[in-house]
Amino acid sequence: MSDEVRRSMPLFSMGIVQSLTALTPRQIRYYEQNGLVTPARSKGNQRLFSFNDVDRLLEIKSLVEKGVNLAGIRQVFDLKQETPRPDYKPGEVQEVYHQLSEKELRKMLRKEIENDAGKGNFGLRQGELSRFFH
Repeated sequence: MSDEVRRSMPLFSMGIVQSLTALTPRQIRYYEQNGLVTPARSKGNQRLFSFNDVDRLLEIKSLVEKGVNLAGIRQVFDLKQETPRPDYKPGEVQEVYHQLSEKELRKMLRKEIENDAGKGNFGLRQGELSRFFH
């Protein structure tokens, strides 16, 4: 059984998730009602959360503490679901560089910076920031 399958298995009841996340049941239900988390249901209609659900709730909690509203949280999650950026070989970088318009490049860089915030890893396009500072 792969790690991703294990992390997706619905195992935790509301009480356990409440202890793990320090969120109230009302907060958890609110995030579920707004489509930010979708726990599985048991035969008795009890919510069952996976490790991934708990991670997502902790991320929601962190974003709320930073002052991000629900619309902003949805945007963060939408950006994370987009396809990951390709890894270019050194010879391909110049070719891609010339194919991108400034508008496309700004959009890519913005997404990349938002996704990698705090990691300090901006990939091969990091040097292309110089295009904006002539």
